Amino acid sequence: MVYRMQHLMQGDPDARFLCAPPDQFPRDAIPFDVMGAEFGHQGEDCTFETLFRRSGLDDPRLRILAEIVHEADLRDGKYERPETEGVGLAVRGFAGTIKDDDELLAQGLALFDGLYAALEAPARRPRRPGGSEAR
Repeated sequence: MVYRMQHLMQGDPDARFLCAPPDQFPRDAIPFDVMGAEFGHQGEDCTFETLFRRSGLDDPRLRILAEIVHEADLRDGKYERPETEGVGLAVRGFAGTIKDDDELLAQGLALFDGLYAALEAPARRPRRPGGSEAR
């Protein structure tokens, strides 16, 4: 689950995530989220947290996303994020219904881009049809 990180960590604008079995990795590929990969689960961290920590980025929204992804992935109770259940459900739903890896990645990118944007939006009450604030 490295959706938002793809946009923020790539030094190469042509870089992309590739889904392939380990025996089919291109020579210049950097494997992630597979057994023994440098960019995978490290200690108590999920892959997203490993990537975030190694990136050196100081982005509070990415830190929150890392907590959400951690809980959705590991479900160990380390972080109490209210978004986790819905995000985990959406990701598992995508994985259960989208068989094409590239499409699955695209849908995941859209989901996490939306979460990232929502985390920067000012908190306000949702509006009802007609423009009045919900109470």
